[in-house]
Amino acid sequence: MASPGVLEPAAGSVPGTKVELTVSCRNLLDMDTFSKSDPVVVLFIQSSGINEWKEFGRTEVIDNTLNPDFVRKFVLDYYFEEKQNLRFDVYNVDSKSCSVLKQDFLGQAFVALGEVIGSQRGRLERALTGVPGKRCGTILLLAEELSNCRDIVTMQLCANKLDKKDFFGKSDPFLVFYRSNEDGTFTICHKTEVVKNTLNPVWQPFTIPVRALCNGDYDRTVKIDVYDWDRDGSHDFIGEFATSYRELSRAQSQFTVYEVLNPRKKCKKKKYVNSGTVTLLSFSVESEFTFVDYIRGGTQLNFTVAIDFTASNGMPSHPTSLHYASPYQLSAYALALKAVGEIIQDYDSDKLFPAYGFGAKVPPDGKISHQFPLNNNADNPSCVGIEGVLESYLQSLRTVQLYGPTNFAPVINQVAGAAAQVIDGSQYHVLLIITDGVISDMLQTKEAIVTASSLPMSIIIVGVGPAEFEAMEELDGDEVRVSFRGRYAERDIVQAVNFFPVKFVPFRDYVDDSGNQVLSMARLAKDVLAEIPEQLLSYMKTRDIKPRRADPQ
Repeated sequence: MASPGVLEPAAGSVPGTKVELTVSCRNLLDMDTFSKSDPVVVLFIQSSGINEWKEFGRTEVIDNTLNPDFVRKFVLDYYFEEKQNLRFDVYNVDSKSCSVLKQDFLGQAFVALGEVIGSQRGRLERALTGVPGKRCGTILLLAEELSNCRDIVTMQLCANKLDKKDFFGKSDPFLVFYRSNEDGTFTICHKTEVVKNTLNPVWQPFTIPVRALCNGDYDRTVKIDVYDWDRDGSHDFIGEFATSYRELSRAQSQFTVYEVLNPRKKCKKKKYVNSGTVTLLSFSVESEFTFVDYIRGGTQLNFTVAIDFTASNGMPSHPTSLHYASPYQLSAYALALKAVGEIIQDYDSDKLFPAYGFGAKVPPDGKISHQFPLNNNADNPSCVGIEGVLESYLQSLRTVQLYGPTNFAPVINQVAGAAAQVIDGSQYHVLLIITDGVISDMLQTKEAIVTASSLPMSIIIVGVGPAEFEAMEELDGDEVRVSFRGRYAERDIVQAVNFFPVKFVPFRDYVDDSGNQVLSMARLAKDVLAEIPEQLLSYMKTRDIKPRRADPQ
């Protein structure tokens, strides 16, 4: 699933600014029998001049509540001169599937971005509709222009002697951070994890962009609430305290202790002192590097292709085959390859791309191979440019026998081996797997992905054809990290999309109605490449690799 992207403007448009949307809901439908709903909001955007909706992003899922305040924001480019239509769909998550079709629909709202920005104080409340005969509640949207501040903060806090809230045990405390708005209200910007059964919790260090904490205004009030977590979602308020970015930053040289105060207790009890204390243990600031910083510093993207040659694709010479290329248009495989490759090749200086096939019997002995070089050169499987890859792919279709099964692990391990040779940030590998079928070696593939997640590489999986691609949801770790025998992937490195109207992004989102293949490729490339910059940044950050200083020459 693609991570949040940007709205598609008309040609020549320049975004006036970036706008952050904060989403809350009130009085949602309760779809669960023994608990409250577990809501998520999915944002869809309408492409300029086209009557179609495309998923832009999702909030996190919040368990057991009908009145969620979501932490995950939507950051949009705002164009004053355009009507930017947005659709917010709300679902109750009952299934582990990433597909919203398998969740309970709670309602939807249609708004224009300009409506939110133009509403009083940038705050808009809209009724949710779409469930016949039901009042679906409301959605609240808050828009704020983002500053250009690129600093990020890492901090750690602990607490001491918090109030005991649980009858049979101690409290299960967590912190909620809010930044103040110009109208005196507050917007949620971070939640810590819950530390179970203690009055003296130590929370894990966390990072947050300065613009999320205070939007670049160092003296803006930051309010921090302390809660005792309850399974049913009715978390107990322990107390609160206020600070600012400027005050927090002083902890770089000294510990800062805050009293946690509960206003209701303070009014009722004359001898009330506080509900505990929170100590800021550490606070550090560093610049947030961008994908462009690393590319300018010399990081090369190394592109590798793996193409499915299993028999389920059909005979390449037959028009119904997924490998069939007519004189008038490319096959689905060639279309996906060109769409992704022609963008990535701009970031690879030598334009040499290793290209493999899997699932075929290869000459001369007819043995099944899951990583045979398309150019038939085992010592040097690289092809010159994307056109070279396409030429070798078409030549292989004429020389190998399509067979099976569909195994991903061998080629993932092949690229992982290359990625492991250079881990200093100067090289980053992108593996594109194009397939039509259900994965046959799922356990081995999971193990390979978990191992590769610690290396400088990403994996793009494009599914073509009418097969079911349930397994691809499991490998695309946007919501739940891939795991193997209790070991979880260090980071999400897989981006999976479906190039057929079954699941994930439907085929119609890529194929232009007029048959314009250039537009189709542009749409596909945008989706499958959306997560690469963030995945590269996550690798560099976990290894504390800074961009090299760009060569002035």
